[in-house]
Amino acid sequence: MRRLDGKSVLITGASSGIGRAIALRFANEGAHVVLADVTQTVREGGVPTLDLLREAGHDAEFVRTDVAVEADAQAAVDYTLRRHGRLDVLVNDAAISVGKPLLETSLDEWNRVFAVNLTGVFLMSRAAVCAMLAQPPQGEVRGRIVNVSSQHGMISAPGNVAYGTSKAGVVYLTRQIAADYAAHGIVCNAVAPGKIVTGKSGPAASAQAIDYSTARTPMRRLGRPDDVANAALFLASDEATFLTGDNLLVDGGWMAA
Repeated sequence: MRRLDGKSVLITGASSGIGRAIALRFANEGAHVVLADVTQTVREGGVPTLDLLREAGHDAEFVRTDVAVEADAQAAVDYTLRRHGRLDVLVNDAAISVGKPLLETSLDEWNRVFAVNLTGVFLMSRAAVCAMLAQPPQGEVRGRIVNVSSQHGMISAPGNVAYGTSKAGVVYLTRQIAADYAAHGIVCNAVAPGKIVTGKSGPAASAQAIDYSTARTPMRRLGRPDDVANAALFLASDEATFLTGDNLLVDGGWMAA
């Protein structure tokens, strides 16, 4: 039996990078997947996630969603409920970055990063928890939330003040939701990626950044999206018992060194 057989899963940021890898991994484990993103275009290039899933025979749908918009967040959850009758797992992966230090970050840039990275997690989680509380439990659990935080929610994100601060908020929000709703059968955890190579271009993909991150990582390789997807799969599955409010590092030992 596959680990998510028959589970209804809603994934934000599912068109590219880590969210795309999570969608593919979950579908291979039997999940009915709803992809939520502002676009179907794959940032790193390639066939859209929805097309890949359907070509492989998986049950998948796409709903255009800006997680920073309250109505969009609610609509994504409502669509999943109409399509599958319940929402078993929400994965909050959608995130953006402006890659600037404090003195170069405008208020508009700060607000937009927080709107997507933190307010988006709040809006999606609020809509999801409301739906999960109204559905019967399966075993001890009514629903699970898996947030994608970052190691930069615990240490500084050099030259990227809005991103790092917003991810610190995701770590806190994960614990708050977990503590507030554990008694109601809601499980909420986060997975915190280290340096993950997604194929996306930019300063983080420069030769200097790659060399530094490789040398800094005890496992002596950089992470892949599938590394994060595997950890998210565990947190989304029934194997994650007596575990809530955790922030699981997937960083090759970076934070341990």
